[in-house]
Amino acid sequence: MSMTRRDALKGMTLSAGSLVLAPILARLQAQAAGAAIAAKRFVFVVESNGVPPAHIVPAGIKREPRQQQAGGPSSLLDVPLADKDLPMSLEPVAPWKDRLTIVQGLSGRVCGGGHSNNFQALGAFGAGRGNGGEGLGIEGETIDGALAKTVPGIFPHVGLGISKRLDNSIVYNVSAWDRNKGLPTIVKPDLAYSTLFGSVANGAAKQEFAAKNNLLDFLKDDVKRAESRLAGAEREQLGAYLETFETLRNRQSRLNEIEHTLREKGPVASDKYTSAVETDRLDAMFDIGAAALVCGLTNVLTISSAAGVRDFDITFKGLGLNIDKHSIGHGGSYQGKTWADLYNIIRRYHFDRIAELCRKLEKVKEGDGTMLDNTVIVYLSDGAESHHSRCWEWPMVVLGNLGGKLKTGRYVDYPGYGQKGHRTTANMYVTLLQLAGSTRESFGMADPGLKDLDQHGPLAELLA
Repeated sequence: MSMTRRDALKGMTLSAGSLVLAPILARLQAQAAGAAIAAKRFVFVVESNGVPPAHIVPAGIKREPRQQQAGGPSSLLDVPLADKDLPMSLEPVAPWKDRLTIVQGLSGRVCGGGHSNNFQALGAFGAGRGNGGEGLGIEGETIDGALAKTVPGIFPHVGLGISKRLDNSIVYNVSAWDRNKGLPTIVKPDLAYSTLFGSVANGAAKQEFAAKNNLLDFLKDDVKRAESRLAGAEREQLGAYLETFETLRNRQSRLNEIEHTLREKGPVASDKYTSAVETDRLDAMFDIGAAALVCGLTNVLTISSAAGVRDFDITFKGLGLNIDKHSIGHGGSYQGKTWADLYNIIRRYHFDRIAELCRKLEKVKEGDGTMLDNTVIVYLSDGAESHHSRCWEWPMVVLGNLGGKLKTGRYVDYPGYGQKGHRTTANMYVTLLQLAGSTRESFGMADPGLKDLDQHGPLAELLA
């Protein structure tokens, strides 16, 4: 490897976009020098209103029915996904089926249940008053907060999402740094954009950033300077990074691209960063979150889809639905679609967005693989297993294997509550912490109803 290539970026000065481009250029410089930099990343997508376990069982897998009580199956069900068709709502991530793990049977009884478990969903601790207020009643850290301390970035944690209330800018709903220390979820895309990327600018440059509608317009001088120094392979890779930022230029609705909706007419084009349509705003948040990951601003991202007790009854009008999620949870139908059909339509939209995030991460080379190889995405609901949850079960969908550290391409269903081998959401979160490099053996609170079971340690069945 020539000295010219290895030292191409040394001493290069950055102006306006130093915070955004510096991590990218550092990775490219390391790659040119023959060193691999591969950060571990964790993404949580938290949807409100529960995930009925039956809705995410692939075709051909027979799941023993479980009552919402102690007992149930006494053995672990572990089935490869290779020859199974995913449920309609999970179909968008079928291209990554070999990296997919559907995890069923975990309980979270200490969390309390109800319309939303709020901070308890990611915290695995007892129910308090932490129901969307500014931090009061939170019993401890949540898993995204714990991971932010373990794999810190420029922003240790980024929380993005949507609220049913358009006047909300920031909410406190599912993420916490510590006891009574909630982490913010930004629910206005234009505020999230300026907060994350406006931080690169100071003085006159800040005014310039505010005047630009596209991040690449703001960074153009730094980008040109970098391109002039890069050799072929690194220059091509910079293009992959910049393509993610280019997505932020498209501020128009993408709902015309979404199948399996009830829309009869395409949406009116509007700026999704300020749109009143919830799907537009969530789409924008996924774009912003992807850019934050790609440019190295954070290693821990949480995207909240109206999670928390204050927003769980949101209406997804952008999908052609004029029925709110509370009514759907109570068995409501719409235009000939059952409540289960409507659940699947809304979940399908979320997995469309997750699939787009996967595509963006997969395009960016990192080490001997891509950014997707070093990322774990966890989808769950703050409402556990149902609209009125009791947390006997807490379905999760995990995408990613962290370079082979997770056994994936599987459907894993744990024994019922109280049965030998039963595990909890806390064990899942210990698994993630150990993947991140922690030696912790416990997380959150132990379930007093499982005092006869060892509640420590990771989910060993998921580890390679």
